[in-house]
Order: sequence, then C-alpha cells, then structure tokens
Amino acid sequence: MHGITLEQILTDLEAFYGWEYLGVTINIRCFKENPSVKSSLKFLRKTPWARTKVEQLYLKFQREING
Repeated sequence: MHGITLEQILTDLEAFYGWEYLGVTINIRCFKENPSVKSSLKFLRKTPWARTKVEQLYLKFQREING
C-alpha cells in the first residue's frame, strides 16, 4: 500500500461500506462498538493481523470502484 495512509484507507472504506459492514466483514470490536476513525487507527496500528485484513478489503474496494 504505497502512497496511501492507513487513515485514508479507513476513511474510504467507512464512507463506501459503513461501520456496520466493516464490523461484519472484519470481526473486530473497534468497528462494532462506538466506532470511530481515531479508535480504529489506534487498534489497527498495534494489531498487524487486523491491519492486513483492512488492507485486503481496501484492495477489493479498489477493484469494485475501478472495475
């Protein structure tokens, strides 16, 4: 993910899918309980497996909007 920040990835995904979809698709609490970009970034920066899942979903998102 060169040239794009985790914050931008998260902002784009939330705008396109919404927190509810993110919480179902990637089963992590920061997307389900009082979700916010700030709290999610804090968690994702400390949790490599969750960040990987978010980055994979972002790649899928990119294919959907460009395909």
